[in-house]
Formats: sequence, structure tokens, C-alpha cells
Amino acid sequence: MSERSERQGVPETPYATVRSEGASMSRLVVVGAGTMGLGIAYVAAGAGYAVELVEVDRGRAEAAAVRLDELCARAVQRGKLGADEAAAQRARITLRGALAEVAPAPEVIVEAVPERPELKRSVLAEAERLHPALLGSNTSSIPIGELAEGLARPESFLGLHFFNPVWAMALLEVVVGAATAPETTAAAVALAGRLGKDPVVVRDLPGFATSRLGVTLGLEAIRMVADGVADPADVDKAMVLGYRHPVGPLELTDLVGLDVRLDIARTLQAAYGDRFAPPPLLVEMVAAGKLGKKSGQGFYAWKEGRRQ
Repeated sequence: MSERSERQGVPETPYATVRSEGASMSRLVVVGAGTMGLGIAYVAAGAGYAVELVEVDRGRAEAAAVRLDELCARAVQRGKLGADEAAAQRARITLRGALAEVAPAPEVIVEAVPERPELKRSVLAEAERLHPALLGSNTSSIPIGELAEGLARPESFLGLHFFNPVWAMALLEVVVGAATAPETTAAAVALAGRLGKDPVVVRDLPGFATSRLGVTLGLEAIRMVADGVADPADVDKAMVLGYRHPVGPLELTDLVGLDVRLDIARTLQAAYGDRFAPPPLLVEMVAAGKLGKKSGQGFYAWKEGRRQ
């Protein structure tokens, strides 16, 4: 037992150990009950984890509880789950008001707070003190090495980049930092399997693989709208029908959140230059509170979670 663990009265956790499907129910903590954090919690509960969803904002926590109820109810309506299964899945998710309310040594902690380095580093430092076996960030663009600064055990840390909506998207981008241990990467791949995700393992560079490509397309689509090339629906239709994308880049921007896209664009601009400079239209829409699906208005109008 390390001096730090003995001082805190916490047993040293064997890092990079993820139990198999057949093991007894284990604990997974998600920090941040926004769109992504809520989705991760829902999927993890469906995989059998006892999930603790941490959200310091009371209003957002209450909204998350309502949304989780809706997701379970819709799964029953669509025949995806039986009523008893849905109730059990929902019961495995507990809302917490702070990380201080979480007991030590969970199997996994996933940080899913807004895409701001200082905020993420603060949350990760606090999360690490709980001695999780695996610590991950759901960042979509910030370098893992940058987020690992100040961590006592950067070897146990990596990126776990989920995609929206988490329950429908099969991909999990596993981002390996310079300090990430091989056994941590193996544990993350095993976690992906348990969650029903298909992982890709990528090196730690800003934007990784998916965000660099996806944001490039999204920003150019926004510029096209601003230039009057076509309206949002026709830009999206061209990509869906012409390139077989499942959803167009502007609708996807609404789903991800225009504020999230703006944060990512600024991160990539700092790393790669003005080819990732956010279009003025994006900046203006975020300033006006037009954030996409979550605000009810973005490039499209949204009502009850559906595009109008």
C-alpha cells in the first residue's frame, strides 16, 4: 500500500483491471450529466454497471433524471427492452451532486464535462483521488498529454471518446497518451467490448482522428450556409444522398451542440492554425443561444428531441 493510499485509508487499486462480462456488478462513475455523460451512463447501466452520474448543477441533474426515465420508457415502447429490464437498468443509475459523494475505488471513472482544458484537468485531478482502476476523458479534441499534467498516475489515464447518441453509435475512440501504459489501453479495449462498442486505438494528437475529419466537414458546411451556397437542409441532403453519410454535417452539429463544436474548433485552431478557425456564423449562433437540439434551435428547429 502506498503512503498516499494509507494516509487516505484507501486500499491501493490494481490499475488497468476491467472485469469480464460474467463478473459481479461493478461500479462506473461518469462526471458531467450533459448529452454525452448522460448517454455514457445509460449505456453503462445497460451493460450491467452500477453507475454514479455526477452533476454539480442541480437543474441539469434534474433534467438528466427526467431524460433517463424517457430513454428507458422509449426502449420499452420500441421493444428494445422489457419493462422489468428497463426498470432495472434505470435503477442502476444514481445521481450524485459531487465527486465527494462517490465512494473510493470505482472500476472506471469517465470525465464528460465541457471541452475546456482547465475544467477537465480540475475534475480529473479530483477523480484520480478516488483511485479508479481506469480513468478516462471523453474529450474529442484536447490532447491527453495536456490533460494528464498534474496527475499522479498518468499511466492509468487515456481518452475514451464516445459518439452521440451514445446508445446508437458503435464507435469508441481510445486515445493513447505518451504516458498511458499498455495494460491501460488493453483495459479500455475490454471496456469497449463490455459496453457493446467497437474501438479504434489512436495516437494522442489534437483532434485525434475523428474530430479532425468531422469538424473540418462541419465548419465548411457552416461556411457554405453563410456564403449562401444552399440552405442547411440541402447541404445535409447532398452529403446523405451523395456520400451516404447517415446524417448531414449541419444536423450533426445540432446534435453535438454548436457550443461544443465551437470549443473543439478553437482547440484545433490553436494546434493547427486558421484552417480550423470557427466561421463567424457559428460564433454568432452560440452567442445568441442557438446551440442546436439541446436549446431547441440551431441550424434546425427542434421540439421534444426531434428535428422539425
